[in-house]
Amino acid sequence: MGRKRVIIIILGLLFLILLGVLGFLFVKSKELKINYKKEITVNVYDKLNNLESIKSIKNGKIITKRKNINTSSVGVKKINIKVKDFFNRESIISYKVNIVDKESPVIRFKDHIVTDFGVKVDLLKDVSASDNSKKDIKVEVSGKYDFNKSDKYNLEYVAKDYSGNEKREKFILEVKEKPVVVTNNNSNNTNSGNTNFTTSKGFSGVTRGGITYINGIMIANKTYSLPYSYNPGGLTGDTVAAMNRMFSDAKASGLNIYLASGFRSYTSQKIIYNNYVNVDGQANADTYSARPGHSEHQTGYAFDVNQINNSFDNTNEAIWLANNCYKYGFILRYPKGKTNETGYMYESWHFRYVGVDLASKLYNNGNWITLESYFGITSKYN
Repeated sequence: MGRKRVIIIILGLLFLILLGVLGFLFVKSKELKINYKKEITVNVYDKLNNLESIKSIKNGKIITKRKNINTSSVGVKKINIKVKDFFNRESIISYKVNIVDKESPVIRFKDHIVTDFGVKVDLLKDVSASDNSKKDIKVEVSGKYDFNKSDKYNLEYVAKDYSGNEKREKFILEVKEKPVVVTNNNSNNTNSGNTNFTTSKGFSGVTRGGITYINGIMIANKTYSLPYSYNPGGLTGDTVAAMNRMFSDAKASGLNIYLASGFRSYTSQKIIYNNYVNVDGQANADTYSARPGHSEHQTGYAFDVNQINNSFDNTNEAIWLANNCYKYGFILRYPKGKTNETGYMYESWHFRYVGVDLASKLYNNGNWITLESYFGITSKYN
């Protein structure tokens, strides 16, 4: 074999090797590359689609269509995805989905339940629980209590879902003592029999059958009481008519004002007052609750609206009422800063019907005058 021929063969071989290398590099450069998670953990009922594992794909395409994975049950699922590479060859990649439940149930409950001595209440009546498993969850009461023994019991509501996740919420069951009997020891001579009198501001007053009127306005405060037997049967007709007009106009202004507490009988007020005494003591209760016979609610002219607590203060509804109620014949009965006159703390939610004429005078351009100051009377228990 001549030297020239050998060189040609060698060069041929080198060329074939080069072609092989170039071919290999070309195939290698077109190799399917998929970046994906080999395992995903999700909570039960979380939304997850079958392609969410894939972060990127190169030199190929996904054939499998996107769809949601059913995550309604706890367990492990294997997800397959079909792909094609650059050369149109099909293959399958797989990954695991771990469906778990790590969320505890949610319990809706009251954190303070009050009942009278010997009166059993259903502690689960207004209690419910929900869970992300969307299954019914049972709630139980944990702790010892006795409806026939007055005390404050620290108890817990307990709810456990089907995955063993447990939720505990603390609440108090208060079993109160037997009501304290409060009697009316008011000996003011203007509040017994049939008596005519004149107030310190020169207004004419009269007491008939234990009911006191000053300038035709029925008075019920700490000095002047109503007899046990007085019961108009509810709010008076004038009060209801004016109240409905006021609520309707407020609604037209985009406000939500509603009746929370209207007429209360002597007996109802006694129960309410005694409950407060048992909780806060008589001295504190007397600053915000009337003794039986001394409550304006018994007159049929007074009512409370919306939230009967300080959360109502400074709401749009409270501000509107304070500035407009007089137009309908109502007064803000216990204004701010007038406790020494009315005997009660500021109540932004309590209103009393007295008629438009007197209400307009007491409004006093927003600086409310109390009935006590206007008529020249006191509001003090004897």
